[in-house]
Amino acid sequence: MKRHLIIATAAAAALIAGGTVTAVAANSDSASGGAQSSAQQTARHTQASTAQVQDGRSSIRMADDAGDQGDLREAKAAKVTAPDAAAAALKAVPGTVTALDLDADRPGLVWDAEVLGKDGKQHEVTLDAGTARVLNQHLDRGDEDDRGQQQAALRNAATTAADAARTAAPRGTVTSVELDDDHGAKAAWEVETVTKDGKQHTLLVDPQSGKLSVAAAQDADDDDNDGSDD
Repeated sequence: MKRHLIIATAAAAALIAGGTVTAVAANSDSASGGAQSSAQQTARHTQASTAQVQDGRSSIRMADDAGDQGDLREAKAAKVTAPDAAAAALKAVPGTVTALDLDADRPGLVWDAEVLGKDGKQHEVTLDAGTARVLNQHLDRGDEDDRGQQQAALRNAATTAADAARTAAPRGTVTSVELDDDHGAKAAWEVETVTKDGKQHTLLVDPQSGKLSVAAAQDADDDDNDGSDD
């Protein structure tokens, strides 16, 4: 009887010791993980989020229709505005929105957003134009020089893509916003709008001052715009 008692006691002690070692090992792993930099954790979180987002369909089914009337149809069908699309994109990827584009493609009617993330990488986010739900999200393996130019242009910018869209909204429904340097010595927010008659207009918003102007290359239909704010 005593022999069995001794064996049972020894087995219990071994189990307790084993459990203690396991617990110490787990705590050691946890401490090691906690020592990782916040930047590494953020990068892993971004990659995981990107991997979990699957291609989805927009709630607004619409085939691609080229031409001004196609842009007008898209503008009328969209329930999510450009500023709302920018806000939704930033919820998915914190950073700065550098471009927005309303487009009818395979998933239906969507907002394509480009975001220069806080991680220094360029992200592309596709949003449902009816609900602002994220349909797809991935990294853009673009040119590092282009990314550097964007960062330089945005460094002192007081006007965001959403601000530029709101500034241009009285001139028509905003269908595109992009930080562009094709219209002068410095970059500006290039905003495309479409009016109720189906005509497209290209406007510029200064990233620093927020001043609205009409792009130099305009159709004769835009002659009634004098290039200044109303």
